[in-house]
Amino acid sequence: MCIALALSAAAAMPAVGFELFGIKFFEDQSEIDADAVIVDPQPYFVTFTSSEGGGVETALRNASSLLADEAEPASGAAGLIAKARGDYRRLLAALYGEGYYGGAVSIRIGGREASRLAPDTRLPDPVDVAIAVTAGPLFRFGDVVIANQAPPTLDPYDQVDLPALRGFGVGEVARSAVILRAEQLALEAWRQQGYAKAEIVSRDVVADHATNTVAATITVNPGRLAAFGPVRVTGTTRMNPEFVAQQTGLAVGQEYDPDDLERAQKRLDRLDVFRAARLEAAESIGSDGLLPYDLIVEELPGRRFGVGATFSTVDGLGLEGYHLWRNLFGQAERLRLDARVASIAWPLDTAQFDYFIGGTFTKPGFYHPDVDLVATVSAERTIYPKYTETSAGGRVGLSWFFSDELTFEGGASFEIARFDDSFGTRDFQTAGLYAGLVYDGRDSSVDPTEGWYASANIEPFFDLLGGTPGGRLVVEGRTYFGFGENDPFVLAGRLKAGAVVGPALVDIPPDKLFFAGGGGSVRGYGFKSIGVDDGMGNITGGRYLLEGSLEARARVTDDIGVVGFVDGGYVAADTFPGLDDLRIGAGLGVRYYTGLGPLRLDVAVPLNRKAGDPDYAIYAGIGQAF
Repeated sequence: MCIALALSAAAAMPAVGFELFGIKFFEDQSEIDADAVIVDPQPYFVTFTSSEGGGVETALRNASSLLADEAEPASGAAGLIAKARGDYRRLLAALYGEGYYGGAVSIRIGGREASRLAPDTRLPDPVDVAIAVTAGPLFRFGDVVIANQAPPTLDPYDQVDLPALRGFGVGEVARSAVILRAEQLALEAWRQQGYAKAEIVSRDVVADHATNTVAATITVNPGRLAAFGPVRVTGTTRMNPEFVAQQTGLAVGQEYDPDDLERAQKRLDRLDVFRAARLEAAESIGSDGLLPYDLIVEELPGRRFGVGATFSTVDGLGLEGYHLWRNLFGQAERLRLDARVASIAWPLDTAQFDYFIGGTFTKPGFYHPDVDLVATVSAERTIYPKYTETSAGGRVGLSWFFSDELTFEGGASFEIARFDDSFGTRDFQTAGLYAGLVYDGRDSSVDPTEGWYASANIEPFFDLLGGTPGGRLVVEGRTYFGFGENDPFVLAGRLKAGAVVGPALVDIPPDKLFFAGGGGSVRGYGFKSIGVDDGMGNITGGRYLLEGSLEARARVTDDIGVVGFVDGGYVAADTFPGLDDLRIGAGLGVRYYTGLGPLRLDVAVPLNRKAGDPDYAIYAGIGQAF
C-alpha cells in the first residue's frame, strides 16, 4: 500500500496556511462574521402540509427557508417573522415554477398568521410554525408568442433549440422556468447569428383563472449585426498585453459569435498565468458595426514549487519535487523542473535507488492560439520488476487543441539508453517520431459518469546503433453509463490494444515493448510484471498487448462510494494474444468524494496467480481508476 502527501506553494504568497483535499489547516480564525452571532435566539419547529405531493411538495420544501434553517434558532422574534414573510414569496415562486398560479400559502407562528404579526411580538420558546400550501389547479399554456424570433439557420454550429421543444408550447404545463428558458433560447438564437446586443424588451404573462390557462408573449429586439472590435487588455504586470489579446483568437472584423467568446475564455484559462481573466463587451456597438471588448486580468505569481513523498512496504520511500516558472518572457512561457528519488529502503543501498530529473518548456500560442510548442529533456535510472533502465533523452513537438474534446500532438524524439534484463546488458540510441490523437467526450476527467474517451498513438523509431527500424501503435477506448437520478450508479468499461513491429525482441528496447500489470493496467499484479515467458522462467516485454477493465460504481452516500471491478490483460511475443495468455485480476474499492475528485483505495487479487505474483495488491490515488 502506498501513502502519499504533496504540498505546493506560490513563492510570492504568504504561507499562513494550506489546504489538503478541501480541508484547511492553520487558517486564521480571528475574524468571525458578526451576523453569525445570534444575540436573542428564537428556536422553533415546523409542521408542513401541502395539497399536492410528489415533485410539487419537494419543490415547496426545498424553497422554504424556515424548513432549511429549522435546526438553527432565528435571530429573535423579528428574525423569525422576517424569515416567514420571505417564505410567502419563495413558496409562491415555487408554485409558479411547477405551473400552479392559483395557490394559497399560510404560515402561522404560534397560531397566528405571520403576515399580521408585528416584529416585536413576544413568542413562546420554542414556538410552533405551521406552513400550509394549497396548490390550486394546474395551469397550461393557452397561447404562446415570440415576437421577432430569429430566422432559421443552416449553420449547424449556430442552431439553437426552438422554445417549443423545451416546453414553451400550447397545452404544455405553464411552468415559470419554461418562460424564462424560452427567453434565453430566443436571445441565444439571435446572438448565434451575430446579434450581440439582442434583448428582451417585454414579457407579458396573463393567467386566466376561468380556463386555467396562461398566455405568454415574449418580445425580442435583436439590435444590430455586430463584429468583434479590438480587445483592450488591462491588469497585466509581466504579461505582454498584445500577446494576451492575440491569444483570445478574436480578430477585428470577425462576425460576433458567443461560441468564439467561450473558446477565447478557455484559451486564456489554458495559459495558466491568470488568477482571473474576464472579457467584458462595450455598452454598445460602434457606428462601424464593431463591438470592442475589455479584457481584465489578474496574474498569478511567477513561480510555484511543490514537494511530495510516497511510502510503500514493497517499494520503500520516495521523495519528489518540482519548480515551475510562469511567464518567462512575457508570453506565458512555462518551464517546469522535476526531480525524484525513489526505492529508498533500510539498510540504505544507493545502488537500488530510482532517480529521475527532467524539464519541460511550453510556449503557448505558437503559430496559432490553439497550438503549444512543448520541449522536454530528462534522464533517469529506474529499476522495474523485469528490467533496469538508464537513459537520457528528449522530445520536441506541438500540441494542437482542435476543440474542447479533440487534441492532437506530434513531434520528434531521441533517446540514449542502457537496459539490463534477461537478454543481458544492451545499449540503444533511438530516434523517432510520435503522433497522437485524443477525443475526450466525458463529463469529467476524474469522476466520469457518461460519455466516452478514445486515443490513438503511433511511434515509428530507428535504432542508430543496430540500424534497425520499428514502430509502435497503441489505441484505447473508455465508455461510461450512469443510472438513476444524478447517476449514483455507473458502469464503466476500458479496452486497450497495442502492437510493435520491427526486429527480434532482443533488438527492440524494452521500453518500446509491452508489459501489463499495476494500478492502471491489470490490478492484482505487480507493475509491469506481466510479459512474455522465454521458456526458462525469464519475463520479457511483448509485441502485442490487449487489456480490458469493467467497473461497477455505486455511490452509497454523498461522500462514500464502493466499486467492484475485473481487469484482464494479455501480452504476447510474436502472435496476437490468445486466451491461454489471459491474466485476470478482480477486487473491491472504496471512494471518498472530495472537491478534487474521489480518493481511491482498491484491493485486488490475481485470479490466475503464477510464481512470483503477489497474493494481493492495494492501490491508492485521486480520481477513478479510469
